[in-house]
Amino acid sequence: MTTPLRMLALALAFAGPAAFAAAADAADALPRLHADPARTSVSGLSSGGFMAVQYGVAFSASVQGIGVVAGGPYGCASVNVGGILTCLSGQPSGEASWASVQALALAGEVDPAAGLARQKAYVFSGSKDQVVARAVVAATRDFFKAAGMPSRNLAYVDNVAAGHAFVVPGFGNSCGSNAAPYIVHCSVKSKPYDQAGAVLQKLYGPLKAPAVALSSTVRPFDQRDFANAASSLDSVGFVYVPTACASGSGCAVHVVFHGCQQGAQSVGSDVYASVGYNRWADTNRLIVLYPQVVKSEPAPYNPQGCWDWWGTGYTGPAFALKSGVQMAAVKAMVDRLTGQ
Repeated sequence: MTTPLRMLALALAFAGPAAFAAAADAADALPRLHADPARTSVSGLSSGGFMAVQYGVAFSASVQGIGVVAGGPYGCASVNVGGILTCLSGQPSGEASWASVQALALAGEVDPAAGLARQKAYVFSGSKDQVVARAVVAATRDFFKAAGMPSRNLAYVDNVAAGHAFVVPGFGNSCGSNAAPYIVHCSVKSKPYDQAGAVLQKLYGPLKAPAVALSSTVRPFDQRDFANAASSLDSVGFVYVPTACASGSGCAVHVVFHGCQQGAQSVGSDVYASVGYNRWADTNRLIVLYPQVVKSEPAPYNPQGCWDWWGTGYTGPAFALKSGVQMAAVKAMVDRLTGQ
């Protein structure tokens, strides 16, 4: 079914910069709510998986869990010989990433490294993924182990025949697909695999069953409050606030980072409306934030609309630190939702 919001997103996907600016002018400011600042979590696919790790490390004092789908360890392309190539198809070192985090924490560039040991993590590598090698994702698991994360807090899933994608019941491409919109449907033991539910239940513990019908709608908000165009952030982001969280306090915040070629500019509403987080959020007092980046060239050079995770980064050498432009922007969005 094509909703008005989806029609708008699809229209913008084929429109020029002026249309996006007009949409931002029409979007409301991200609301200042009173969510619980101690119950923030993050997840993402591909560049969004790398970004989820970066965010969870840099702000570990306020992040309780990290979900990683087809993403590598912290600072992967900076600490491994071979850089980006090693971090897509090679065998990077999770232990080297952990050593880097310890040094950065001592310098105050990221939160104290000890914060990672108390977090929970879900790490997923589809066995048919042709974009990010299983060895790369295994290094993410090794990174969390090196950081002292107890085995009971770490879920590592590599036995689902999924391609490079979020896994969603009843939506997207066939399970082994590695194509846009990078969303697939798979079955495990004859049951549809609900990755959003698997992520959230690992990070938050047992949850109520997801909603059949949502109590609210996904809303666009103006991202220009948080960073300028040089950040590669889109002018518009999206947020789902369940009715129960609109005026009350104590809700958690979960941030979902899309992958390359997967922002609303490229796939319309497919991620923020159909990946499944909103259904779980509605019955479990979770606010879901969907920040957006866009394709851009020549500067900043981001032709596939990826979050910045490599080398010195297209947004500058601080890309993975608390001071990084994208990192600080998303943290400011979370702070707005938690009333900080």
